[in-house]
Amino acid sequence: MQALVYTGVNQMVLTEVPVPVPAAGEVLVRVQAVGICGSDMHAYHGHDARRPAPLVLGHEAAGVIASGHDAGARVAINPLVVDPDCPAVLAGRPHLSPTRAIISMPPRPGAFAEYVTIPTRNLLPVPDGMDMRTAALTEPVAVSWHAVRIGLEKLRQENPRVLVQGAGAIGVAAALIARHMGACAVDLAEPHPGRRELLAGEAGISPFDPGAHDPGESAYDLIIDAVGAVATRQAASRLVRPGGVIVHVGLLPGQEGYDIRRITLQEITLSGSYCYTPEDFAAALAALAAGDLGKLDWVETRPLSAGVAAFADLDAGRVGAAKIVLELDQPVT
Repeated sequence: MQALVYTGVNQMVLTEVPVPVPAAGEVLVRVQAVGICGSDMHAYHGHDARRPAPLVLGHEAAGVIASGHDAGARVAINPLVVDPDCPAVLAGRPHLSPTRAIISMPPRPGAFAEYVTIPTRNLLPVPDGMDMRTAALTEPVAVSWHAVRIGLEKLRQENPRVLVQGAGAIGVAAALIARHMGACAVDLAEPHPGRRELLAGEAGISPFDPGAHDPGESAYDLIIDAVGAVATRQAASRLVRPGGVIVHVGLLPGQEGYDIRRITLQEITLSGSYCYTPEDFAAALAALAAGDLGKLDWVETRPLSAGVAAFADLDAGRVGAAKIVLELDQPVT
């Protein structure tokens, strides 16, 4: 089969690799659409020791079951694989299980390929009428869903004022989800003018340039930091109101930036957010299928055969979309 393989720093090749063989409890899925994640770019730059070359990356995928009695069913892939008997899983928090593994990390090849193997318990049916490009957005949208959900649960306030920092895919989805979950106002801080335009037509969401506009201290009840840089941590510390909540979902390295004194004196809740629960994943898929998250015109689609160029374009900053989804050029038999 054809696969997009990470072979070294800033190096991707489209090449032939063996079709993976499902283990017990797994099925073979013919990939139809797969998104490029920021973590894929992190690996591409050689900054992720968990993803050594050579490796098939990609974990935001949807496809068609190609083996077993459910062959032919259209499915969204939850790429987070855990031991179902782990105490964390039994407690409803599989994303925090010490057994967690994700496709695109050894020993599990990823989904930038014609086929991928996955446990059957990790598959959700794609509703009729939902295209596979949209179904492939379920994983990144689930990340945002989880972040906004836990932030609102910790805040315990109706009609909150929400700030999302960063207009990448996670930030854009978080803004749309915050609106969907009842925020009275959603601001989106993004320095790149093209990214600010991605949601310019969405009612109730106001993008702004954080370098040119200061909302003022204590302006927001809930802040979703989808960047995780020193500057966004500093800004979040100042812009959140006393008793408010900051959810840190960005994965940039480093620990600097937070004003711990203000966080302490103003009883601000600071929470990390990682991945999602199965319930978050299912809710994200349902919201996408129902059209609850807007027009999704912040997504660009390219064929898998253009994957090498897609990585190069993302690396060079030549992509205005928040997400690139790679589609198979044609159905594979």
